[in-house]
Amino acid sequence: MTRRRCAWPGDDPLYVAYHDDEWGVPVHDDRVLFEFLILEGAQAGLSWLTILRKRENYRRAFAGFDPERVARFGARDVRRLLADPGIVRNRLKVESTVRNARAFLAVQEEFGSFARFQWQFVGGRPKLNAWRSVKQVPPRTAESDELSKALKRRGFTFVGSTICYAHMQAVGMVNDHTTDCFRYRQLKRSTR
Repeated sequence: MTRRRCAWPGDDPLYVAYHDDEWGVPVHDDRVLFEFLILEGAQAGLSWLTILRKRENYRRAFAGFDPERVARFGARDVRRLLADPGIVRNRLKVESTVRNARAFLAVQEEFGSFARFQWQFVGGRPKLNAWRSVKQVPPRTAESDELSKALKRRGFTFVGSTICYAHMQAVGMVNDHTTDCFRYRQLKRSTR
């Protein structure tokens, strides 16, 4: 018997694995949150599948998404990254990653962890939605608007509300699996 899942991953094995194993699972690990924040920004204007296919290259290029190491990147590192065919070679996105790493460290310093800062926008618990179709899922919400504003005030870039909402979905701050998806029920049970 095949499992019913959200319509968006289709049948691409990488996309299906991402949907089944990662998307919507609550994340409180700062390094993983940094990774998803950077990848969501890199995805702007592109498909998420494109970024998933480049994910290992991003991990290699950006020091395993260690924000302390990325925050120390300088002009030579930016030139190296812009010559790397394994990532999206967009100067604004590459420079944003370095800037965001520095801002990320400042948030950690202020709040004790980035997770503590980020999860406050949903009251510390995943928000459970009940969408019957992916067409019902909004591109942004009041919570993503607030997260976006807060990040921008702290110097982050490539963190518009739509990017923030995609990030919130990815790291399980909201459960946006459709109600007929097997992951919806699993994640609903795990967050009670």
